[in-house]
Amino acid sequence: MRRAAFVALALALVAAGAAQAGGNAEAGKQKAAQVCAACHGANGNQPAAPENPILAGQWPDYLTKALEDYKSGKRANPIMKGFASTLSRQDIEDLAAWFSSQPSGLHSER
Repeated sequence: MRRAAFVALALALVAAGAAQAGGNAEAGKQKAAQVCAACHGANGNQPAAPENPILAGQWPDYLTKALEDYKSGKRANPIMKGFASTLSRQDIEDLAAWFSSQPSGLHSER
């Protein structure tokens, strides 16, 4: 009985996390191909230059906050501000969903 309750709770938490993200990874993939791929790679794992971060596997809330901060100017980077300023809230959530769902070489699964 306890195991069933634990499994149900775990599934509910996973579903809540997915719903909270609010992004559509497939839409994010399309937007990334238009906006992000030149500098970060199509899946966020292949930056064009060492100063461009790997986006794949990052937490979606981190990616969302970073893009919002670039858009507002809170994070100072003229190139990213230019790109982020064209993004809607939904675009940002979609991009966060796409990049966070990509496997990353930055860490390994436990």
